[in-house]
Amino acid sequence: MSLVNIDKAIRLPAPDVEALIQGRMIAAIVWRMFNPGEQYALYPVDNSNMLLIKPKQISLFPELEQLELHLILDKVSIKAWARCELCQMVNDCESLEALSRLTIWKTEALQQIILEKPYIYVAYLRVYLLPQPLEISVQSSGNFVSLPKSLTVTDSTPVLSESIFAKRRQQLEKLEPPEHPELEELQSALVHLSATNPKAKQLDAKIKMFLGWSKKSPTTRLDPDLGWIKTIAQIGNSSDGNTFEKLVRKSFIKLGFANSNNKPEASLDPESTGGAGGLDFYCETPYQVVGECKATKSETVADGTPAQLIKLGHKHLQEQYNCCIKIIMAAGQLNRHAKQTAIGNHMNVIRPETLQKLVELKAKQPGSIDLLQLKPCLEQQPFGEEADAKVNRYIDEVREKLKVRSHIVQLVKDFLERTKSTSVEFNQLHGAYAFSMSPQPLKYEEMHQILIELSSPLTGYLGRIKGEDLGPDRFYFLRDLQLDD
Repeated sequence: MSLVNIDKAIRLPAPDVEALIQGRMIAAIVWRMFNPGEQYALYPVDNSNMLLIKPKQISLFPELEQLELHLILDKVSIKAWARCELCQMVNDCESLEALSRLTIWKTEALQQIILEKPYIYVAYLRVYLLPQPLEISVQSSGNFVSLPKSLTVTDSTPVLSESIFAKRRQQLEKLEPPEHPELEELQSALVHLSATNPKAKQLDAKIKMFLGWSKKSPTTRLDPDLGWIKTIAQIGNSSDGNTFEKLVRKSFIKLGFANSNNKPEASLDPESTGGAGGLDFYCETPYQVVGECKATKSETVADGTPAQLIKLGHKHLQEQYNCCIKIIMAAGQLNRHAKQTAIGNHMNVIRPETLQKLVELKAKQPGSIDLLQLKPCLEQQPFGEEADAKVNRYIDEVREKLKVRSHIVQLVKDFLERTKSTSVEFNQLHGAYAFSMSPQPLKYEEMHQILIELSSPLTGYLGRIKGEDLGPDRFYFLRDLQLDD
């Protein structure tokens, strides 16, 4: 971290300043050749008064079209400062089109500038946030604005990390096309939803992270369902059977099971439990599951509970019952007769604590539970109370897989920070993994498949540069994969 003195601000169109602060672009159009090392605060102005450029009329970022400069008592708010890293001249049509794809500027606007000037000067800016906004009086003219007093700031709050900025700079220098234009369009569509929809805001933040427009992982919002999820074991170990049945139904829905059956006797609707004579829960997809719940405070579970499941299963599901995976959710120990009935009829006996662990993992790591991988745990021996151990082993396996993936993401992050590189070749990464404190050894192809998974747009923990001419892929860091202990 170093101290920096700033005594001037550069006037730029407000949409440009906003895009720079958000990390959407790393460039500014300036009126002369800037020297590397020049550093200024960023002063946003009403772009209608700027000679250079206006935002795109048809843009990947339509919200910038309506961006207004908010004046408070004739003052302008300055939120960031920037250091020039490079300045280039651009003037040919092909370069203008490529530059437009990498910025918020429309090609036609860039062409208009070329009609008036021989070159467009594009300054590459490394942007840093100020610890708090600075309000200064409105200045109506001039390319620079003198600050009321010199600011002493640090470079500890960059908008983009060093590795992400280096990659973006390389992309801009070579005028390479955007890697994911479809995601940019999706992000644009989410902007207006983000203001009122928390899920859209979270997805918007993740997409920005994946696109390299942000260096920080989006703030992880706790799943609001964790409130009731954390009560499953407590209610299961009580005498409140009705509430426990509702929680079990909600749990199966949370895990991804569903039921289109409107019959209350064979339903999954938490608000319409089976009641006397009805099944406690029944799932149709992705495979059939039927079950009985037994909340108990201290007593053992009698033979009546598994017998009830057999009786009601045949009554309401008839021939479909034999195709179902059968589960008894019970806190208490089964007595000898109940054990024999459960094992003999291939029933899984699962404790409320285990169900809570499974659903809690799903809530904290939404993509971690694969119901088709869980299925063999429920349809193979051993049955009875030993089945609880099968589900716990599955949970442990999922957690181990997450640890490996989290370790790989951290390995990429640490390698790039240590080497000051923009990306790491797979062969280098495989070697680094072998000598790291890894959770488990991985074969060459196995690790490559995990890296492909982590760099998918649907996960977005890493970015991938596909190898050319069968050369090795390269990967770069996007966001942390955080795990709860």
